[in-house]
Amino acid sequence: MIIKKTSEQIEKMAEAGKILAACHRELRKLIRPGLSTIDIDHFVDDFIQSHGAKAEQKGYKGYPFAICASVNDEICHGFPSPSPLQEGDIVTIDMVVNLDGWMADSAWSYPVGKVSEQAEKLLKVTKECLYLGIDKAVIGNRLGDISHAIQVHAESHGFSVVREFAGHGIGNKMHEEPYVLHYGNPHTGLKLCEGMVFTIEPMINQGSYKLIMDENGWTARTADGRLSAQYEHTIAITKKGPLVLTEQEGVESFLDMYISLK
Repeated sequence: MIIKKTSEQIEKMAEAGKILAACHRELRKLIRPGLSTIDIDHFVDDFIQSHGAKAEQKGYKGYPFAICASVNDEICHGFPSPSPLQEGDIVTIDMVVNLDGWMADSAWSYPVGKVSEQAEKLLKVTKECLYLGIDKAVIGNRLGDISHAIQVHAESHGFSVVREFAGHGIGNKMHEEPYVLHYGNPHTGLKLCEGMVFTIEPMINQGSYKLIMDENGWTARTADGRLSAQYEHTIAITKKGPLVLTEQEGVESFLDMYISLK
């Protein structure tokens, strides 16, 4: 069942999104070679709590951390580690903020120091995939329009789209319907209506889209050992178009991203 949100509920989710976006802005300054992802986990947990919210992932189905930290070939749900990040790594930090019972979810991939040209291209294209998907999130379109835009852009650059994980509805629960695939055919799937709130979170691989799971039962990594990146926003479907509840830069840069892709 799709749970449509009122404007007041969306505003509450946007407040959670502001905290989340502010945390990601701080991570830009923090992430560097020598820092461990367990250090990042502690920072994020403290940051969220200091703003009167809580890290919703911590304790979810027994998950022990405030963030997922996925390094290099880890696609998603990587466990924070005391091992220091190395120059040239890429790391995806995924977090969910719960503020007064309403949630926002966003993942962001970061270069660690200077990365290779191939890694830079992967990061750039993956972020573009996110915003091209958002551009299709308008009333009257279908979920397949979002999926198709992401797949076409990723594959046109020689990358692949992870199949096993998807975006999802969100509200006063972390995971709701609908599930938002990042590959598929246009003009198919659920029609988008005002009040829907969900994540778009493409996971894009350098090589094959196939994955393997770690023994911890959580962490997915690329089957061929090549890099993976992910960017994720929580968005609301409104009469004026997609409203990004976790935008880090504000409306002007969001529109600049649109313009640069068209």
